[in-house]
Amino acid sequence: MHKFLRVIIPSLNTGFACNNSVCFQARLGGEDIGYGFRRDLKLISEVQAPFRGVRRFFYVAFCAAAGISTFFTIPRLLSAIKGGDDAPDLWETAGNAAINIGGIIVLVALFFWDNKKEEEQIAQISRDETLSRLPLRLSTNRVVELVQLRDTIRPVILAGSKETVSLAMQKAERFRTELLRRGVLLVPVIWGEGKETQVEKKGFGVSPKAATALPSIGEDFEKRAQSIIAKSKLKAEIRFRAEVVSPAEWERWIRDQQKSEGVTPGEDVYIILRLDGRVRRSGKGMPDWQQIVKELPPMEAFLSKLER
Repeated sequence: MHKFLRVIIPSLNTGFACNNSVCFQARLGGEDIGYGFRRDLKLISEVQAPFRGVRRFFYVAFCAAAGISTFFTIPRLLSAIKGGDDAPDLWETAGNAAINIGGIIVLVALFFWDNKKEEEQIAQISRDETLSRLPLRLSTNRVVELVQLRDTIRPVILAGSKETVSLAMQKAERFRTELLRRGVLLVPVIWGEGKETQVEKKGFGVSPKAATALPSIGEDFEKRAQSIIAKSKLKAEIRFRAEVVSPAEWERWIRDQQKSEGVTPGEDVYIILRLDGRVRRSGKGMPDWQQIVKELPPMEAFLSKLER
């Protein structure tokens, strides 16, 4: 358990490192999640929200206390309604009963709200893991997973029709120098280019060479050093644009992200990622490159270091 925590906790922000079975399940876009994978997601969710369990304990404890109090208050309320010399005050008893019942309702509502938030968080973690394992082809024809570019670039995903995306790419060329200073890597995704049959035939995973190019977090010092060297070589291969591999998987992830954001799946959208792989900002249509240049700090800036 301690080894597992050491592996996943440093990479919570951007598609945590995981074993092959977990990654394969994550690549399915959250479908048919097995017990083991869901247990791992819940563990990560608990790390990100450590006080959720404490809140639930108090919800249950206070709800139980209010329930016991209500159990003893109801007979008193009935006695107050009947009246008599020894009957308790009606309004006081009714007020106590109302407070207890109201408290139970509020606590139960908070409990279910917390459960809903946990499910949303687990779904987001699953999407983050899926995103981190999506493959790209760099300008040197090398295929890498997005997680291998972490801390090196800020991917800007452009999803839409061919005409819309092409126009956005042309406009980006005007700001090429400034965008490169900010580590921007354009990732165009054209709606309809992915074919499910091809994905099923060829499989989702990238080549073993690409998958093992960078060792996972949590390995020994020698492999960490090799990872740093490999990242330096990889950084030299990165240009201004990358080509998506397995377009159907990219489209599936974007559509899932659109649903989570309340956007109609299939609309033209852009998604800007942070250096750590998390979604920084997204919007409908194509981005305003001049605004993005103002918004994103250069790679050598202090704010960029905070994103890593």
